[in-house]
Amino acid sequence: MTNVLLDISRLISRVRHFTPSGVDRVEMAYARGLLEAYGDNLEFCAVHPSGIYGRIKRQTALAYLDELDRRWTNTGRDTGKRSLADAAPWITRLMPRQEGIGSADVLVQASPHHLHHPNKVRRKLAREQARFVCMVYDLIPIEFPEYARPGGAVLHERRMASVAELADTVIAISSATGASLTRWIEGRGLVPPPIKVALLGSRPVADVPARRYEDAKPYLLCLGTIEPRKNHMLLLHLWRSIAEQLPTAEIPRLVVIGRRGWENEQIIDLLDRCPGLRPFVEEVNTCGDSDLAGWLRGASAVVMPSFTEGFGLPIAEALSVGTPVIASDIAAHREVGGDVADYLDPLDGPGWQAAVLDHARRGPMHQAQLARISDWRAPDWPEHMQVAVQVIEKCARQT
Repeated sequence: MTNVLLDISRLISRVRHFTPSGVDRVEMAYARGLLEAYGDNLEFCAVHPSGIYGRIKRQTALAYLDELDRRWTNTGRDTGKRSLADAAPWITRLMPRQEGIGSADVLVQASPHHLHHPNKVRRKLAREQARFVCMVYDLIPIEFPEYARPGGAVLHERRMASVAELADTVIAISSATGASLTRWIEGRGLVPPPIKVALLGSRPVADVPARRYEDAKPYLLCLGTIEPRKNHMLLLHLWRSIAEQLPTAEIPRLVVIGRRGWENEQIIDLLDRCPGLRPFVEEVNTCGDSDLAGWLRGASAVVMPSFTEGFGLPIAEALSVGTPVIASDIAAHREVGGDVADYLDPLDGPGWQAAVLDHARRGPMHQAQLARISDWRAPDWPEHMQVAVQVIEKCARQT
């Protein structure tokens, strides 16, 4: 059977964090999915926070995965980061070993961790003498540098250069991402490695009671890091406009769930300092899985007005529990929402206002989408991992 090595550098780098990012969840899904597919033929490796590369003892890796699962299912009471002293025992236990290096057929990496250090990746692959399968989420920092952190475009170009040079096969999380990667590599005069598209699975949403407010007011839910490309600005200006037009009793709530990101000063100013929004907008920066499930199940709709995305996971999570979605009309959103979600130009303020109020009032647009949801089929992790295993086995046969 094929010997597979999974790089869990990203998960180890998050040893102090209580709540996961989307990439954290994907790396965890790969750990669980490849364990199911390969059993004892799966081993773990990492670039440790200390900079040392090596194998992670199997029992230690599995115990750490279980620890993260327990931490992530908290109800949101734990915020911020664990202290370095609290995390130190795990940091020590997860120190890589040098035994076993070179025994794998295929090395799999499901995160962009350390890809911006091509020499580090080359050394890792040279030591392992394994084929390399990696995942690409998006090329947003390259295609839309205005939405990235300062210097983000340069870092991401380094990551994609590593992918172009070193990957034997790439798994792209959407056709939109695959097309972007192909264009970028061909634009550099290179031949892209084989690219296989596998939509991210939508994890089961906990079966918990729907979240309701005591005054029974409806709410719409926006999920994702608070950063410019997510277009929170549209929603906040929209809610301020609605607050100026309608009686208080008719104004729905907007619940914004996500940590505060970067380059978002104007958005934060509105959240913190706009008195017209304060009664109608709730910001939740940390949220456990159970609480998030309640928010998803109770929302009149999930709103995603992003300018660009590599994927639309909140769309899948919402539709999976029968909650309608209003989303910007971009390719990545349509790949997930199909013909079910309502799509609008991310700059169409009047259109978004009409859609928001219709869904809050359970109007015709809302009822029509509810009727369509029954035909929607969620992308799932078993299907994704089936594609991943096919890619791994094809790579292994090329050794």
